[in-house]
Order: sequence, then structure tokens, then C-alpha cells
Amino acid sequence: MTAPPTTETRDCDLLHESRTRPEAFAALFDRYSGMLYRYVSRRLGPEVAEDLVGETFLVAFDRRSRYDLSYPDARPWLFGIATKLVSRHHRTEAARYRALQRSPAEDTVENPEERVVAEVTALTSRPALASALAGLPSKDRDVLLLIAWGDLSYEEVARSLGIPVGTVRSRLSRARRKVRAALGDTNPMHEEERPWTT
Repeated sequence: MTAPPTTETRDCDLLHESRTRPEAFAALFDRYSGMLYRYVSRRLGPEVAEDLVGETFLVAFDRRSRYDLSYPDARPWLFGIATKLVSRHHRTEAARYRALQRSPAEDTVENPEERVVAEVTALTSRPALASALAGLPSKDRDVLLLIAWGDLSYEEVARSLGIPVGTVRSRLSRARRKVRAALGDTNPMHEEERPWTT
């Protein structure tokens, strides 16, 4: 899992400070907007991602006084807001998966290493993977993609979605099983690189 950026000011401290000095909230945007954009872009496409990330931060800003300051890392909270907003676009997401079934890989990754891996595997697994994702119940898909594309831990996903860790594990297991079956029980990447493997 990717650790949150190492900075002198923790997310919870920025959120606390932003209650009396709203401009402090901008540091959270700078820290996490790119990460959220990549996650939303992969789910809904770049056309919708920018607006939805902006909406995520507007919701977060409005709710900042209710943030539980005992959690130093705000990523799960922000990904939870984004995921709830994504769920409002379920038709857009389903249409995106149908389009991905018919088209070659779309370049939404910015890291060169990720780009190479994505290009190598996308040609062979993209249609089956898109079909599998489209066929998952939305709650299972949310868990799978928060781990795969949001790079959150089980505990962070649980906090993000407001569910127990055991529920995260069972939804992830179910999603992995369905995706694996859709890919012909083969793994297009190493196990440690994709959470839909065992």
C-alpha cells in the first residue's frame, strides 16, 4: 500500500486548522487531488473525473467540522466521499465498462512503470476484465477498486465505506472470485500487483 505523503502537518491537523482558517484546507487538495483524479478517471473516464474530484473536495470542505480528528490520514475519508459520488454515476460507469470491452486500452496512468504494465496486460485482459467489473454488484466493485485503484488497505476501505473490515474481506473475496472466473481463472499480472488474485 502507498503510504500518505510525509509532511510536517498531518491531515487531521490541517482539517482542524481549516475550521478556523479555511485556506488551510487547500493543502489537502494539493495532496490528494491527483490520486482521487486517477481513481475516478479509471472508474468513470476523464470527462467526469475532474468535476467529480472537485465535488469531492466541496463535500469534504462542507463536512470538515465533522471529521474525526483521531484519524491522522484523510485519504480513506476522501475516497469514501468520492466513491459515494461515483455511485450516483452508475449508468456512466456501466457504459464505460461496456465501451472498454470493445476498445483497446485507454491511457489513464501517469507513472511510466504503470503504463508499461497496463499496456502489456490490457490488450489481452481488458474486455474480460471490463465485463467482470460491470457484472459485479456495486458494493463489491467499490471494495475491489478502492483497493486496486485507490491503493487503500482493508482497514482504510472499511473506514471509507463505513463497514466492518470483515465485510471488506468478504466483498473482496467474492469480487476476486468473479473476476478470476471471468479471466478464465488466469492471472494477467503478478498476485501482489492486483487485488483480484487470491
